[in-house]
Amino acid sequence: MLNDNRQQYVIQSNDSKGDEWFGKFFGAVVLFVLFLAVARYVHESVMAWYRDTTIWLNAAATYVADFWPF
Repeated sequence: MLNDNRQQYVIQSNDSKGDEWFGKFFGAVVLFVLFLAVARYVHESVMAWYRDTTIWLNAAATYVADFWPF
């Protein structure tokens, strides 16, 4: 219908809360991937520290053993 030379439209919008589960799911996936990245970084750091410590202890023990008379 025309009202003062303007058309009136009925605007139907979809409920945005219907798609809210996708955003929550996507956010959970992103957080899980970030958690895995942090866990991998921590694991690699601890393993490198352990490896370097064992190498250092082995070198220190060999150095100390060189002073033994037998």
